[in-house]
This record gives sequence, structure tokens and C-alpha cells, in this order.
Amino acid sequence: MRVKLLAALLGAMLACAGTAAGALAADAGALAPARARAHAAAAARRGPTVSAALASLLHAGAIAEAAYRQDYATYVAAKSALAKLSGTRKAELGAVLANVQAIAAAGELTSSRLPAVFLTLERNRQWWTTDPLVGGREYVSFPGSLIVWQHYPGQGIEIQWLASFGKANGYYLSGHENANLRQLLDEVIPLAGQRAGGIAWEYLFDFDGGAPPWTSGLSQGTAIQALVRAGARLKEPAFTAAAKEALGIFEQPPPEGVRVSTPAGAMYAEYSYAPGDRILNGFIQSLVGLYEYTSVTKDPLGQALFEAGDAEARAIVPHYDTGAWSLYDQYGESDLNYHELLTEFLQHLCERTSKGPPLAPVGAPIAGDAVYCTTAQSFTADLHTPPAISLLSKTLPAGARAGVQVSLSKVATVRLTVLEGTRVIWTNTATVEGGKPKLLWVTPKRPGSYTVQLSATDLAGNTATSSATVALDSAHG
Repeated sequence: MRVKLLAALLGAMLACAGTAAGALAADAGALAPARARAHAAAAARRGPTVSAALASLLHAGAIAEAAYRQDYATYVAAKSALAKLSGTRKAELGAVLANVQAIAAAGELTSSRLPAVFLTLERNRQWWTTDPLVGGREYVSFPGSLIVWQHYPGQGIEIQWLASFGKANGYYLSGHENANLRQLLDEVIPLAGQRAGGIAWEYLFDFDGGAPPWTSGLSQGTAIQALVRAGARLKEPAFTAAAKEALGIFEQPPPEGVRVSTPAGAMYAEYSYAPGDRILNGFIQSLVGLYEYTSVTKDPLGQALFEAGDAEARAIVPHYDTGAWSLYDQYGESDLNYHELLTEFLQHLCERTSKGPPLAPVGAPIAGDAVYCTTAQSFTADLHTPPAISLLSKTLPAGARAGVQVSLSKVATVRLTVLEGTRVIWTNTATVEGGKPKLLWVTPKRPGSYTVQLSATDLAGNTATSSATVALDSAHG
């Protein structure tokens, strides 16, 4: 086993594959390890133990005795190892063990989930007892396997499904790594769990309020894309069949699936536990996967799922363009990684829909292509366009903790510099979203006119400046 700094490698592969290694990883900071442990402990008190859940599956004939013995031994070994660890290693392995216990207590330790659950537990036992400590969001691998794992601080080493299927897409697009493509898909297919009337590759850790096992429209769309591509190239029906089974979550509503019905059609949620989040990048990539699946298989179900999502996407995509940057969801602007990711996904959907619907003759573009193409072009231009910034505040109170209000076109790091004559008397820097944000200035007690210089650098490194005067008034406000 060894740490592998895969970010650059995967980033390159996944960029050409239509996804990015950091798409889910970038949210790792949203984890709440203490809350996760509390949730797992509470769940464990309510339901069956891991041992009882395994025994129940054995007695019901859902698993063979050999599988029961292997998984039970893995569980016992992890508990034994935990007792000998301390510090970070104990906390990380303990969190993974607690998640397994919580899944069992919730009645979710089904036979189809056992391979992924106990592989995760065993890999963590190996890692935290013999391998080096790793940084947050760091990618790791294990000898003989092509699956991508990632460290989520406080949650252990977890399978990164988005990166794993993105890696498969990278192998496909390389044109000469068919053996690796086959091996990786042969590894991941048995790890899918039964979900929403089909199969899904589930995340087995607490994430941003979501308790395991949960799944993602983004990673599942990428999985479908990789599987159907490989099935066609390698003449492997099992890969195509797995892609068809993976359609289930796009048919069913949360929390089992990701389909959120809308007046126009359907939105496919990024996270099965958060149907209210309207995250655009994952939605668009799910449509890319559905389009590719349908164009290869000619499956009417794929066509129906794509059309429902396409109708919604055409209605909402323009609302995610602020005119200067992209919105990540309905609440705020994208960071640079997500802006570039969304731009790439839109470009891929533009290329496909410009050829026509997946089951229609080539050369009959659908209405969505104009929206996807023009929005991708707009977002590309945003990467090279400086922010627009100007001063809105004209008068402020003297001797106060005042807010200097500015007009800002997009998220940027803004530096405020105040001069009295030629002398700098105040500076302040903050990263703020576009709109009319305020930056703090503790104003002097002396009324008068002061020069305010503004500098704004957007997430892509483009910079703009402006300058104006503010009058301080002892009677103001």
C-alpha cells in the first residue's frame, strides 16, 4: 500500500473524461466528524448490531456461510485493531467502524452492500495500522487495485466513486488502456448495492448532513457513461447491463433515488439526501451520462430520463449565469474548480445535443443545444474577464466601525485601501461574492474627504481597480 498524490494525474484524465477528481472532494470541509460519530453512536443504540445483522442474513439464506465468516472476521479484526490504536489512527478507524455499526443499526446492512462495506472496513484497518498518516482530501491506492480511495478527515479512507469512474473514462479516452479499463470496471461492479430498483455505487460515510449509505447523481451519471462506453468497445454485455441497472436512481425520488419532479420535467439531485439542493454541475453531468447511454443502447427508458432532465435543464441553466460568473446552486457562486467543471460539462452536453436527440437521426439538433452552447461560451469568457468593481458608499460616519459598500460583478478578493492625502490610513481584504458587499473601515474621528482605492481579483486571477472619495461626517447616521 502506498500514498499516491493522484490529484494532478486524475485531474488530467478526468478533465478529458468529462468530470473532475475534486468535484465531491472539494466539499470535504463540510464534514462534521464529531456529529458523524454522535449520529453513528445513536443509531447503533437503536438497531441491530453488525454481528446480529450478519447472522440474520446468513440464517435467511441471503449470504453463504463463507461470506459470513469472512465479513465477521473482518469486523472482529477491525475492532481488535482499534483497541490497540491511539490518536488520529484510532479516530479514523473508529469513525469507519461506527459508520458500519450505524448502517447495521438502521437496517441497511443488506447482502448487496456487504462487499463495499467490508472492503472499506478492511482497507481502513490495513491503512491505519500499517501505513502513513495522510492529509485531508489526499488520494490513496492499494496494490493490485485500480479503485481510487480518498481520505476524508474524521471519516477514514473511503472509495471515491466519482474519481474511480472518471479514471475509467480516462482509460477509455486514451484509446490504448483497455486492459486497465476492464480491470477497473470488473472491480467496481460487484461493489454496487441494490438501490431504487437497480444498483448504485454508494458512499459509506457521513457527509454534509447525509448519513450513509447515500448516492449521487453526479457519480452515477459518470458511472453510466464509463460502463456503456466500455461495454461497446470491449464487447462486454455485463458492462452495458450494469449501466442499465444503474438507471434506477434516476427513476425514483430521494432518498432512494435522485429524481426530483419539476413542472418542466425532472431535476437529478447531486446528493440523494439533499433533494432541495439545486447543484447544476452534477445535474448536467448526469444528463451527459444519460445521453451517452441512450445513444449507444437505444434504450427508450434512457431517452425518457434524458428528455425529462433536458427539459428542466433548458429552463434553469440561464438562471445560473450571473452575467459574470456561474452559480453553484441556488444559494451562491461557484468556486473556480466548480466553475471550470460546469463549463466543461456544458460543453460536453452542447456537443452531444447539437447532433440531435440520442434516438433521433443525426443532424436534428434539439432546443437545448443553444442554451448549453451559449452558456458554456459565456462561462469560458468569464475566466478571462476582469471583475467590475466600483464604490457605492459616498458618505460614512466619522469615528465608527463603518461598512464600505461596493458594487462587484462576481466573486473576488477585494482589497480596500483608504488614503488621507497620500498617507495610507486603512487597509482591509476579504473574499466576497458578487453583489453589493461591505468591507469594514474603522473610520477616523476627523470629518473630511478620503480617497478609497479598490482592487478586485477574481478566482481566475483577473484584476480590476477603481478609486473614489468618501466624505466622513460626524453627524452622519
